[in-house]
Amino acid sequence: MRFSNTKNPDIHFSILIDKVEELTPRLSEIEKQVLVKDSVKFIRQGNTWLVKAPDSNQSEYEALEYLRVVGSDLVSELVNWTTGEVVISGKPTHVKALSEGVALGSYRFLKYVSKKPENSLKQLFVPDVSENELLHLQSVVQGVFTARDLVNEPVISLNANDLAQFATQLGARLGFRVEILEKKKIEALKMGGLLGVNKGSIDPPTFTIMEYKPSGAINEKPIVLVGKGVMFDTGGLSLKPTPGSMDSMKSDMSGAAAVLGTFEAVASLQMPVHLVGLIPATDNRPGENAITPGDIITMYDGTTVEVLNTDAEGRLILADALAYAKKYEPALAIDLATLTGAAVMAVSKHANVVMGTADDHTFSLLEKAGYTTHERCVRLPLWKEYRDMLKSQIADLKNIGGREAGAITAGKFLEHFTAYPWIHIDIAPTAFLEDSGNAYRGKGATGTGVRLLVEFFNLWVNEHYR
Repeated sequence: MRFSNTKNPDIHFSILIDKVEELTPRLSEIEKQVLVKDSVKFIRQGNTWLVKAPDSNQSEYEALEYLRVVGSDLVSELVNWTTGEVVISGKPTHVKALSEGVALGSYRFLKYVSKKPENSLKQLFVPDVSENELLHLQSVVQGVFTARDLVNEPVISLNANDLAQFATQLGARLGFRVEILEKKKIEALKMGGLLGVNKGSIDPPTFTIMEYKPSGAINEKPIVLVGKGVMFDTGGLSLKPTPGSMDSMKSDMSGAAAVLGTFEAVASLQMPVHLVGLIPATDNRPGENAITPGDIITMYDGTTVEVLNTDAEGRLILADALAYAKKYEPALAIDLATLTGAAVMAVSKHANVVMGTADDHTFSLLEKAGYTTHERCVRLPLWKEYRDMLKSQIADLKNIGGREAGAITAGKFLEHFTAYPWIHIDIAPTAFLEDSGNAYRGKGATGTGVRLLVEFFNLWVNEHYR
């Protein structure tokens, strides 16, 4: 999908966004009555789609989300009735939101489909939007598509090494540094969490380190992004049931995919932010010499962990990465992970669960970014009492805290390995959606986290330049 703000008289298909009263001269009385109804958002007249603007009583974030959803709803119409090129006109903020919905809603993972659809959307012409705003939109959409492609790719063709090589190629294309630590180096560093989870796999683990440091970066100390890269999660010896659980576990590397998509967007936009990305990657299988419930492993920082459930593996590989992040003395670290089913139970598919030790202002920026992008964040506490739930009789920690407060005890486990301002984002509720009624997020991988983080950085940079 490409965006352009040039006027092209050869394009004969258009979308017009306006208030119903402004559209009235173009509508029949019946069409006007239909469009006034809340359930009807647009009407096609020949080669033009008339879109009802958001209601004035909606908040800004609700209005933008309404238009993204309308844009996504329009995709099937545009594919069927146009040549793939459309002009969108209206208020610039409305045009951007609708265009984003059209673009994100047009995504299809067709790599393995033998007979691909002939019709597709190729280009949106948006003359009312500036070149810089279009570049931002293009870069963010592409970052989301990258994350979705990675998550939708099955593990048979995307293991830990493949993911590392993808990062290397991305860095070479966009000019940021990438270093891949292979198994021998990971063993030398004694990353017991990553090595422990990998013990059941025939494929070796990788630890990918990325650094984007533009000359005009506003932060000397980096923001570190950590992405959970469990390429497939069987649950290990604590085996998951297949229907409705294991069958979607190629998505357990959604955090890693979000970090890669974010790096792509940020580097493409040349945002003045110094970033480090850390991606511990492996699959979690019950083969070879897989760790067993009751095993004790020693983490990168020397902490001993009693593993009582091998399906609580994401926190083990993240813990090594978060401990490794201390060497950068980060201004802030943010990890993204499909970490717990408890987060899904808490908020369903409508938000991400967040917690951490960053200050309230940083959390407020993340919350604002969440509303702007409709990747909303619900903050949970990390009170000291939750640490008691992780006490082990025979090790420093155990890797699960029981049935209650599962999302929080997972976050509390991770907190142990941090010594800097930190935010944990559990994207399990939103990263991979099984049903098809999700508008522009689609079915399968959503790419959640990319839009959220880019908007967070945008707010953070704008504050610096005030």
